[in-house]
Amino acid sequence: MFRTIQQRIAIPYLLLILVSMLGLGLYLSRQARQSYLANLQASLAVQASLIGDAITPHLAPPAQPGALQPPAADFQSLAERWAAITNARVTIISTSGIVLGDSARDPGEMENHLNRPEIQQAQRSGTGTALRFSTTTAMNTLYHAIAVKVNGETAAYVRLGAPLERIEQDVSALQRALVSVALLASLLAGLAALWIAASTTQPLRQLTEAARRMATGDFQGRINPTTSDEIADLARAFNHLSARLAARIQELESERSKLSAVLDEMSDGVVIVDPQGRVVILNAIAEQIFNVEAAAVMGNTLAEALRHHQIVELWQQTLSSGELHSQPLELSANRLYLQAAALPMAPENPGYVILFFQNLTRTRYLETVRRDFISNLSHELRTPLASLKALTETLQEGALDDPPAARRFLQRIETEVDALSQMVNELLELARIESGKIPLKMRPVSPLEIILAAVDRLRLQAERAGLEVKVNCPPDLPQILADPLRLEQVLGNLLHNAIKFTPAGGQIILSASLLDTSSLNAANAPLGGCEPNAAVLFTVEDTGVGIHPDDLPRIFERFYKADRARSSGGTGLGLAIARHTIEAHSGRIWAQSVEGQGSTFYFCIPVA
Repeated sequence: MFRTIQQRIAIPYLLLILVSMLGLGLYLSRQARQSYLANLQASLAVQASLIGDAITPHLAPPAQPGALQPPAADFQSLAERWAAITNARVTIISTSGIVLGDSARDPGEMENHLNRPEIQQAQRSGTGTALRFSTTTAMNTLYHAIAVKVNGETAAYVRLGAPLERIEQDVSALQRALVSVALLASLLAGLAALWIAASTTQPLRQLTEAARRMATGDFQGRINPTTSDEIADLARAFNHLSARLAARIQELESERSKLSAVLDEMSDGVVIVDPQGRVVILNAIAEQIFNVEAAAVMGNTLAEALRHHQIVELWQQTLSSGELHSQPLELSANRLYLQAAALPMAPENPGYVILFFQNLTRTRYLETVRRDFISNLSHELRTPLASLKALTETLQEGALDDPPAARRFLQRIETEVDALSQMVNELLELARIESGKIPLKMRPVSPLEIILAAVDRLRLQAERAGLEVKVNCPPDLPQILADPLRLEQVLGNLLHNAIKFTPAGGQIILSASLLDTSSLNAANAPLGGCEPNAAVLFTVEDTGVGIHPDDLPRIFERFYKADRARSSGGTGLGLAIARHTIEAHSGRIWAQSVEGQGSTFYFCIPVA
């Protein structure tokens, strides 16, 4: 209810004073009103007795019928004269209830008063008092009536009525005075309560502020107690606690820094899980492997943090058996291959399990490339070697005796040897490009010049295949910094592949444009060192057979051929050479394709 101790002290104290003063004021005003009414009633009783004595000579005893009765006008005059003297309403009433005189109204217009409460009391006991609303004066009025006796018998009634307006005004004035005094006293008491509460809670506020500083890591603040009470003892205990915590946290931070340094320097991902399965430590390598942030997943369960059921099962096996368990994992979302191991940390940390994740993706990739390289190289060498063996055997079996046949066989042997020589040369060139041993003759050159040179060299081949070759290159493109012969070789290779895999009647478009945001979105690929408005994007687009989605990520590997390319000849090194050539120019090459609809090859080169 109350947010601070100061409020808990001051507000109830203030409310207590206020309620007490208001209660006292109400009690005093009620007592004053009762006292005023009692005094007024006593005054009215005295005055009624005086008036009764004054009118007695004018009353005839009821036991003497026909006795002389004063006229009503005399009673009216008496009522008005005594009303002026007593400053009260005076009414003289007969024993039958008929008003004989009234100082406020004409008696002839007034109803019978025998049923009035004060008259009925006067009938029974000789006096009667009633506090009620008067319809004549339209005010609350205190009435006092007495029975006027003649010869021991009631001859008439005298009633005095005093309106309570003056009493109410006096009581209201007293109430206002009491309320003012109560408010003033409450204000003074409230100020005193606030001062007392503030002085009492000041050490507590200092403790709170020091605790807040401790929460932010500041343990240097100390509290100087100015008293010798319980709060001072609390302040001294707090100072001692702060010093001990500072020393302990410094030790923990030192140990944590050492642990973090070790974990961050590790080449494997490390995740430590508490007995409830919540992640307590996750190093930078694990963040990269699982594509998460340590701050976001710390404290979450292992399933929520890493989202891999095999890892959860591995943790559960280790937790239940208390032994080391390991198994290979594949993260399909990131295309990663891992070797996971879980080791219990008991007895030092019972229930805690440390998980190691070794990234074998690169190793597996290199193994795949090595296997494919050997397989493809064996395939490429087997065909010409088998042909050479068959030709030499044919020559040995008698073809040498037939000069025309021998000449034909020797030409085929020369063709196969040339193919082997080309393969060896391309392998050597690829190795030199990869090692950077071939210097590039870089100079500013126009993109259109390179495109036209490649098209002119292969235009005749395209026409023989029944294909239309188009060039879309603005002449005002900025020059690029490149080796023209090497880039012409790259474009020629891409154009040659487009001609080879595009059916007759198809179309090939070579284009170049300044790399901008729209072309970036269209290319949908990382561009390496190429930046928008600072590189030229080259495109070779065909309407050929396209490339299968499974083959597309690997077409730039050496000796890798899609199934449709195996029957078309070639060494399978052209795209690998093109990739290394473009990367040597600080560019990037990639491809997009829809099987059956054609392919588009892109590469970008920074401007000069």
